[in-house]
Amino acid sequence: MAKLADVAALAGVSVTTVSRVINNYGSLSEKTKQKVYAAMRELNYQPNSLARSLQGKHTQLIGLIFPGVSNPFYGELVQTLENQLFKLGYRVILCNSVNDAEKEREYVRMLLANQVDGIITGTHNLTVSEYQQISAPLIAFDRHLGDTIPIVSSDNYAGGRLATNALINTGAESVWMLTGANRPLSPTNERLRGYQDVMQDKGLKPHVLELPFSMATELKWAAIKQALETAVPDAIFASDDLTAMMTIQIAKQLGISVPERMRIVGYDGTRMIRSYYPELATVVQPIEAISALMIDLLLKRIEDDHATLDPQYVVPVQLHAAATLLGEA
Repeated sequence: MAKLADVAALAGVSVTTVSRVINNYGSLSEKTKQKVYAAMRELNYQPNSLARSLQGKHTQLIGLIFPGVSNPFYGELVQTLENQLFKLGYRVILCNSVNDAEKEREYVRMLLANQVDGIITGTHNLTVSEYQQISAPLIAFDRHLGDTIPIVSSDNYAGGRLATNALINTGAESVWMLTGANRPLSPTNERLRGYQDVMQDKGLKPHVLELPFSMATELKWAAIKQALETAVPDAIFASDDLTAMMTIQIAKQLGISVPERMRIVGYDGTRMIRSYYPELATVVQPIEAISALMIDLLLKRIEDDHATLDPQYVVPVQLHAAATLLGEA
């Protein structure tokens, strides 16, 4: 973790000058101040009086950075992480990045200023080099943030194959996939690859509609509606449950009966979705197991900065077969 002396060395000034800038004490030129501020940003240095009293101690604080808890999957995952960490004697600081790089940058600085023991993140708004410069132990959920940062994810490839095979087994030949933005090296790309491999194995033509996670709801609705007005497939595999549910509503508006004319399978399978929309067939991510694994890995890194961890950990998924796949019982 960067120290006052590191900031001074990078800025080319004395430690006393850095201290004066931080405490806004004395007469200093604007050029000097900006040099110090630039060095602090580059080193992710945050002045904190608490830090001086915590030399060698843990704060029992964990930072959680996620796109937003309004999404049922992230909401349930964050709640599960908080519950499990609380039982282990930790408290959390929750940061909703809302796919905003500058907001995430500020949150990272704030977490480091509060001397969190570690960070669990499910976002990817910064550059790989920025993530690798974060001094606190870091575990990623479903995002490739750098070669040194372990990833925990559900078995996205198996999930993609599971959903696609289930739809084809109902007799569907024209099977579309509605997917989020597929970043290079992202584990969620494996859902798409699982779908494509099954379609190739069966000699069927894939059809992919990309709908980024950050896409406005109105635009996503319009894109799906336009696609279904052009052609109606036998089945759709949506890479998240909210998109699957939106597709069902659009189909209803267009007079396309589900599942009689078109079958649908989603992905995530939170308790809320399965309780309030039990007819939706979906691939279930085991949130309790995912959360427990991320915490276990993070605690290993907190206890030992050099703990040997695998680059990626994959948790099995299962299919929740329901009416949108099987039809009414």
